Amino acid sequence: MSLVRLQDVSVRFDTTRILREAYFRLEAGDRVGLIGKNGSGKTTMLQLILDRITPESGTVTVDPGTRIGYFSQFSELNGESTITEVLDGLFSEIKAVEAELASIDTAIAGDPAGAELDRLIERQAALFEDMDRLDGWDYPRRIDKVLTTLGFSDAHRVCAIDALSGGWRNRAALAKILLEDPDVLLLDEPTNFLDVAGVEWLESWFRDFKGAAIIVSHDRKFLDAVVTRIIEVENFHLHEYPGNFGEYIVQKQFRLKSLDQQFVHESELLAFEAEGIADRREAAKAASRGLGNQLAKIKKSRTPRPVDQIVTEIYGGLHVKDVLCRVEGLGKSYGDKALFKDLGFEIRRGNRIVVLGSNGSGKSTLLKVLTGEEEADAGVVAWAKGPGFVSYNRMLEELDDADTVSHAVNALPDSLALSATKKSVNRFLAMFQFSEADLKQKIGNLSGGQKARVAMAQCLLSGASVLLLDEPTNHLDLSSTQVMERALMHFPGAVVVVSHDRFFSEKIATRYLVFGADEAVPGEVKVRAA
Repeated sequence: MSLVRLQDVSVRFDTTRILREAYFRLEAGDRVGLIGKNGSGKTTMLQLILDRITPESGTVTVDPGTRIGYFSQFSELNGESTITEVLDGLFSEIKAVEAELASIDTAIAGDPAGAELDRLIERQAALFEDMDRLDGWDYPRRIDKVLTTLGFSDAHRVCAIDALSGGWRNRAALAKILLEDPDVLLLDEPTNFLDVAGVEWLESWFRDFKGAAIIVSHDRKFLDAVVTRIIEVENFHLHEYPGNFGEYIVQKQFRLKSLDQQFVHESELLAFEAEGIADRREAAKAASRGLGNQLAKIKKSRTPRPVDQIVTEIYGGLHVKDVLCRVEGLGKSYGDKALFKDLGFEIRRGNRIVVLGSNGSGKSTLLKVLTGEEEADAGVVAWAKGPGFVSYNRMLEELDDADTVSHAVNALPDSLALSATKKSVNRFLAMFQFSEADLKQKIGNLSGGQKARVAMAQCLLSGASVLLLDEPTNHLDLSSTQVMERALMHFPGAVVVVSHDRFFSEKIATRYLVFGADEAVPGEVKVRAA
């Protein structure tokens, strides 16, 4: 019998249609990857299953007795508590049994009369059975095992959850779910803010998880490793594709061809994904030559695609110097912890520098030092004169809710929209899923993912020579991420990006800055080629 069933479900918020006549079944052992554009209804589906929203029509049924665990990228844990206190609270039933056992021990020590002693011993035996049933004898060890596995230090365990970084808050929420041991997992962007090691650990944990899961994620490698089928929310309906993300890519191309090229750009971008997967497989077969050389040879043999031409038209008028920034002897510490020291590198035209490292190692701090948002303890950051840099995260933070999408994208002082043709700009924005109606929308009416698309379009059209991007894929849907990748690969300037998205990083990187490359040397950052 299905654990979760959606039968002919329709959902509307005010005048906005979200789902129409949706059918879905989740069976035991299913691992479903739920994908779709920002605002298409992915999180709505999870909220339906949690009974937090009511459908306009149709039914949502959860099999009685099914335990559901829900993970949201926006932590729902009590931020004033420590993770140890939160996890301890999961065992309230066991603690009640422990307390009663302790009271019985005290009563027996008082040498009660025969009948009372018999009653106490009988109750004690029943409570021992309860402890066995609840597996309650060693719950502190289970808590410690989960926290240790997820990398929680002693300091993390006694720190208020609100004081933790985004990555550690996500790990805290995951720790709670692991101990709850649910029958069904609902995960909304579980890899956001996790470092690469955290994502890889989560993949390995899923190999032993016996329950079913619905996973909303844009992380293509994670979906490839974990899911058994893909459900795409598209045009208010649910479309199913058996297999993992790689198999979805191939199947959807065939489906799009049968729909009179309804989504022309999307079909192209899916072809890019399939090419990227095939290229790496083909290049890896040639053991005598490097993977990078093989990929370069394969790509040179291809004729340009229309998507590439749209991008190159936009960047045709952007002239960039050879050396854009010099970093010398850069150092930054917080208290006794050295994040980086004696760091030196150049940002040059054409560089795609991906910054890697564990949560809290200093990746985001480096970007803030480069932009001047934070002051370095030592060293120099020297930017070349000219268009300079733009920060995606600052763009996102500074969006004006009262502004329209069109004005926000086009009104920057050095925007390429001012020099490129209107046709080129409109084609570029159309690839980013901005319709004429979307461009007239107020920023304040947009979802988080839609705002992320606006900020990314601002950056790509800003006219800056260097783009600084901190986890840019976190709030973008897959289609927008693919457009961004094509734009970044053709961008004539340089890109410095912090990302845990391995598929994205492997696609664009020409160099890596690796934090904690040698743990014996605190604050060491190594530069290496992609």
